Amino acid sequence: MSQVHGNTEGLKSSQLAALKRLFRRRIPAQVVVTAELARAMGEISVELGRQVAVLIDRRGEVRFVIVGDDRQINIPDLSAFRMGHQRLRGLRMVHTHLAGEALTDDDLNDLSGLRLDIMGALEVDRDGLPRALYLAQVNPDRDASRPVLTLPTEDVYHPRLQFDDFIAALEDALAKAPGGRDVKDPRERALLVSVTTGRRDEAEDSLEELAGLALAGDLIVVDRVLQRPREIHPRHLLGKGKLVEVTLRAMQREADVIIFDQELAPSQLDAVASATELKVIDRTQLILDIFARRAHSGDGKVQVELAQLRYRLPRMGARQVALSRLTGGIGGRGPGETRLEIDLRRARDRIRRLEKQLESLSRARGERRKRRVSGNVPIISVVGYTNAGKSTLLNALTASDTIAEDRLFATLDTATRRLRFPQEREVLITDTVGFIRRLPPDLMRAFKATLDELADADLLMHVADISHPNVEGHIETVNTILVELELNTKPQILVLNKCDRVDAETRDGLCKRFGGIPVSALDRGSFAPLMEALEDALWGMRRFRGTL
Repeated sequence: MSQVHGNTEGLKSSQLAALKRLFRRRIPAQVVVTAELARAMGEISVELGRQVAVLIDRRGEVRFVIVGDDRQINIPDLSAFRMGHQRLRGLRMVHTHLAGEALTDDDLNDLSGLRLDIMGALEVDRDGLPRALYLAQVNPDRDASRPVLTLPTEDVYHPRLQFDDFIAALEDALAKAPGGRDVKDPRERALLVSVTTGRRDEAEDSLEELAGLALAGDLIVVDRVLQRPREIHPRHLLGKGKLVEVTLRAMQREADVIIFDQELAPSQLDAVASATELKVIDRTQLILDIFARRAHSGDGKVQVELAQLRYRLPRMGARQVALSRLTGGIGGRGPGETRLEIDLRRARDRIRRLEKQLESLSRARGERRKRRVSGNVPIISVVGYTNAGKSTLLNALTASDTIAEDRLFATLDTATRRLRFPQEREVLITDTVGFIRRLPPDLMRAFKATLDELADADLLMHVADISHPNVEGHIETVNTILVELELNTKPQILVLNKCDRVDAETRDGLCKRFGGIPVSALDRGSFAPLMEALEDALWGMRRFRGTL
């Protein structure tokens, strides 16, 4: 290692040589820093009038030498020292302070944010002699209000801290802290983040929904962070202090991924990932991943892949430098295509092929719809917020067994069943994908062909979860999407499902307020009012049209 990092502008060759000699020091396992290295750092720091830092690994080797200014140090990229699920990076930092101050807030933020073994601030006098070594460590208590702990001040000439024993005990404490990783559970661990200037109750409800999405995506939610700043930070969304807090929480909870409730721009995804050194995704990407896991039909798989490619296409250039490698070789003389250009071209070609395939599937679906419509059988389309109980209700009404789970987006593929009424009457009832607030536009575009089936429906059966605290918001979201699909003029019946989960007074009040029909999909005895309303709406409407 020979490179000196930081602000080396204006340094003489002799001063650079003195800095490079710091790499030759070997630190015994028992001490944080030797008196010899501390003196050498102090002397050159005073001569330069700048802070000087070293980063030392657990073998006692100086891996980085950094020059700052008189007030701070800018730490270089340490991503090469990531240690998987281990809790600390395996590097300790010691740097000089020229004004006699102890550890600063920036020092403590760097300690927690970078997962350093220990942070040391070396106080030096005017002659460059070290006077005291101020130390701090990460707090192994996951739920503590203070993310770091200060340690007793050390005398570099007569150290009391046994560093090798200290770091072994700290790692052991971190490993034994409650809420640690279950090594037998292969699921990824997610930390959820919401940054908004909106109302707290709305943000908390949306964050709760994000937790449900994470569960649907087969993730373990280990923590949640909500920030409501006056202004959104353009680069990280989070402010600097909150970003450090998120990084520390991710370390303490052993999170593998950070999920933002807001959609992130490509540059923001890259910036937060670089700062936290974790995988970072947003709400849209999570929803697309859930759809990719759940889609089983040919239509569904094509629609989801198309939505994913449209989402990823503008994000492929986020790391252009890393991806821009020339192909070269025989037959590839000249500049050729960069790897990024190749990836972009392939993605665009794949999008065009999928669009054509989707058009073909749409035509076939259209023919099937025509046959259903020409059969003069009324069609009911079930719509509603995700996890409102649409599939469970469809199964109970038609004695069928479509997939129904108590989780978001359990149903993605359209299912059509026959529902029989008295007097030899029957209808076709079609289940559709659930809606959700801020449904990704690319997903809406991809699923438009499927949602077009709603246009052929004689009646929309809007199912809402009456037991949900934000049932009004869910109803509004569905109605807004129906307006966007130009389906708001369709006849509609509102069904308030899961009425068994609320008391009679709440049920009656909400039904009166929204004009809904209460049912419990788990109790067929509650279906009579619904069946009467469907029969009256369908055949009363068709009599008015003169078709019967």
